[in-house]
Amino acid sequence: MTTPRLKMRLGDLLVQENIISDEQLTHALNLQNTTHRKLGDSLTDLGYITENQLLQFLAKQLSLPFINITQRFISPDVVELLPEIHARRLRALVLEYDDDSVLLGMSDPADLGSLDQLEQYLAPRSLKLAAVSESQLFNAFDNLYRRTAEIESFASQLEEEYQDGNDLEFLTGNLNDDSSDATVDKLLQSVFEDAVQMRASDVHIEPEKNKLRIRQRVDGVLQENIINQSKIASALVLKLKLLASLDISEKRLPQDGRFHMRVKGHEVDVRLSTMPVQFGESVVMRLLDQTGGLIKLEETGLPAHLISRLRMQISRSNGMVLVTGPTGSGKTTTLYAALSELNGADKKIITVEDPVEYRIDRINQVQVSSKIDLTFSRVLRTALRQDPDILMIGEMRDAETVEIGLRGALTGHMVLSTLHTNDAITSAIRLIDMGAQGFLVSSALRAIVAQRLVRRICNSCKVEHQLTPQESIWLENLTGEKQIKPFYHGSGCQSCNYSGYRGRIGVFELLELDTDMMNALKREDTEEFTRIAKQSPDFKPLAICAYDYAVDGITTVEETLRLAEMIDLN
Repeated sequence: MTTPRLKMRLGDLLVQENIISDEQLTHALNLQNTTHRKLGDSLTDLGYITENQLLQFLAKQLSLPFINITQRFISPDVVELLPEIHARRLRALVLEYDDDSVLLGMSDPADLGSLDQLEQYLAPRSLKLAAVSESQLFNAFDNLYRRTAEIESFASQLEEEYQDGNDLEFLTGNLNDDSSDATVDKLLQSVFEDAVQMRASDVHIEPEKNKLRIRQRVDGVLQENIINQSKIASALVLKLKLLASLDISEKRLPQDGRFHMRVKGHEVDVRLSTMPVQFGESVVMRLLDQTGGLIKLEETGLPAHLISRLRMQISRSNGMVLVTGPTGSGKTTTLYAALSELNGADKKIITVEDPVEYRIDRINQVQVSSKIDLTFSRVLRTALRQDPDILMIGEMRDAETVEIGLRGALTGHMVLSTLHTNDAITSAIRLIDMGAQGFLVSSALRAIVAQRLVRRICNSCKVEHQLTPQESIWLENLTGEKQIKPFYHGSGCQSCNYSGYRGRIGVFELLELDTDMMNALKREDTEEFTRIAKQSPDFKPLAICAYDYAVDGITTVEETLRLAEMIDLN
C-alpha cells in the first residue's frame, strides 16, 4: 500500500479552501493544546465543521472513497480479521477482504502511526483505505463485534469441565475479577458484555432438553442465541444464585434477588428471578444501567407542554399523581425523574418499593419483603408517622394500599404511585373497582399519566413510507382527516441490525381532574366520568401522541397501529 499523505497540514488546508478561518484554526489549536486530542476533533467540538464535512474533505485530499457504512452489509465474520481491541484503539474496521488485500474503513485515514500498526496486524495482505464516520464506526463496533462465538467457545469449555453437574469449586470465583480462571465466570461476563453492548434491558436463560436458549430484549423485542451445550445450564444458574445470595439448594421454588457488577465501563444493577421449568430453572435478569444516573423529565420523552403541566401537579403540597401502564413501559423511570426534581434539603421523601431500583441520596427508600410481613400497607402506615412531605408508592397492589395512599394524600402529603392499567381514564375507575370510596378518589386524585414505549425509526436508514389502503383508513378514522402527510420507516441497515428501528421513546397522555370529573367520581358514575374526560380539551389520547410522533418521523405508522391495538385488546 502506498501510504496516503496530506501535502500540507490539515488546518492550513482547511483555511486555504475557505472551510474555516484563520481565527477558527487558532481557537481549535488552543483547544487541542488543552485537550491533547486531534485537530479534527477540536474543530468538530467547536462546531466549525461537521464530522462528515471533515471526512469528505480528507477523503478528497487523500484520493480515497468516503463510505457510509450503515448502508453497507458487513459480515461479522469479515470484521473478525482485525480483533476488536485493535479495531477500537486504531479506529478502523475491515469492510471486506480477499487473499491479497483488505478494504479498511478509518475515521482518520491520515493517521500514519495507526496505519503502520494496521499493516503489521493485517500482513501479508495490502491495505485499501476508505474514510468513514467515527460515530458510524463505533456503532458498527457494538453491532458487529458480538460475543456469540466467544459465548459458544466458553460454553463448550465449560461442558468439558462440568461433567457431573454438582461440582461447585469452580463456581466460587468473582465475576468482576479479571484474574479469575473460572470458565463459568468468563461465560457470564461475555453474556453480560454482549447484552450491555446491544443495549438489552433483559437477559433470559432458558434450559431445554438438548439446548440452552439465551435471549436478550432489545428495544422491546427478544433476540436469541442457541447454545447446544444444555448441560451447562445448572452451572450458570448456580453461579447466578451465588452472586444474588440466593439459596443454591432450592430448585423447586421461584426465587428473586439482585447483584451489582461493572460491565464495559457501565455500573449495572441486575435484578434476577428464577423459576423451575421442565428441564431445570429459567432465569430472567433485568439490567439497570446506573452509569448515567437519574434522568430528568425532559429526557423521558414527555412533550414540553405535558412537562410543565406535570410539574405543576407534583409541586402541590398534597394530592395523588398516578403513572400507569403495563410492565416495561417506563413508569418507574418517569416517577424517579419526578422524584429527582422534588428531592431537596427542604423536603422529606419516603419511597416504598419492591424492589428499590435506583438508590438516591437524601431519600428514605424502603424495600418491602413479604417473608417478614413487611408489606406495602404496613410500611405506609409507619411512613405516614415519619413526617414526610412526599410519599412514593412503588405500586397500588391492593385495596388496603390504595386506601392508605388516598388518605395520605388527603392529610397533607404528595403521593406518587403506579398502577397497572390500560390508560389514564380507566385508572381512576380502577381505584373504585379496587374498593376505594368515590369521595376519597375524587378528593385525593389530582392527575394521571399513562405511558407506553414505541420504537424509534433508525436515522441511518430512514426512508419515506407509502401508506397501505388499510393504514390510510385506520389513520383517517383515528384523526378524522384524510392523510396527505409524509410518513417514514427504516429500510434496515447495519446500524439497527436490519430491524429499521433503533432505541425507543415514551408515548404519554396526561389527564388532569377538573371539578366535573371529580363530581362524577364522587357519585361513582364511571360512564359520566369517562365521557367528561374524553371531551376534556387538554386531554390527548396515547394513540394520537403516537400518531404525532409518526408525523414527525420519529416512529412508524406500524408502531402507532401496534400501540393502538394493544390498548384496544387490553
